[in-house]
Amino acid sequence: MTDEVVLYERRGPAAWLTLNRPDKLNALNREIVAGLHAGMDMALADDEVKVVVLTGAGKAFSAGFDISAEAGEGIEGAYPWREELAKDVDVTMKLWSLPKPTIAAVRGWCLGGACELAMACDLIVAAEGARLGEPEIRFGSGPVTLLMPFVLGQKKTNELLFTGDTLEAGEAERAGLVNRVVPVEELEAAVGELVRKIAPTPLPVLRLTKIALTRAYEAMGLRQAVALNLENSAILNTVDTPEQREFNRIAKEQGLKAALAWRDARYGEALG
Repeated sequence: MTDEVVLYERRGPAAWLTLNRPDKLNALNREIVAGLHAGMDMALADDEVKVVVLTGAGKAFSAGFDISAEAGEGIEGAYPWREELAKDVDVTMKLWSLPKPTIAAVRGWCLGGACELAMACDLIVAAEGARLGEPEIRFGSGPVTLLMPFVLGQKKTNELLFTGDTLEAGEAERAGLVNRVVPVEELEAAVGELVRKIAPTPLPVLRLTKIALTRAYEAMGLRQAVALNLENSAILNTVDTPEQREFNRIAKEQGLKAALAWRDARYGEALG
């Protein structure tokens, strides 16, 4: 059904989960989070599914969590923020530990919480022109599920999270954030080729290999880092700086687009 915010489609041995709010650049909201949980449950229950693919409808993977929805809810205080952010961490870590190989097929913007979903996948295939990053620091927030240090390493992560810069697909490939970059019209075919190479392996072998890989990172402290960062993120979202107040004022009076333009003008560039 095209009116669903997360579409589920079987393509041979793969289950494709498609974020389906193209008019909002697939911005993540509570409905999408619920749809992702349901889609992952369906894929996990189907033993004919060997690979799960996550992508976005339209011209973007996802612009990240829906800032306008969060602003409208008027969440205040560290504890309410922790409760809300824990739901975001939960869906990302469920994808991270899903006991089947996962692939993110990324075109266009892949920002914030959406970049975390992509990083939670085992492989990322990006279309030329895609941009990935976590610009949350530019409006006084930060990554909720702190996966980037484990994907990119310390120095590049520090640069991206302090500046809020994004990486073009080719840069992301060279940095090790994505596996390969292909022309946009070849994105689904490239993902299909990876599925073709993975699918002949028996499901129990794929499951055990995935478990071994996730345990290796968790032995390095990944889950502990994510848990500690949740507490930090809840506090960070209540800092209430003058810049945050101005962003919220502009968003309320002139709309989110004007607030984002004001935010990015402070950094000398536009993120879209």
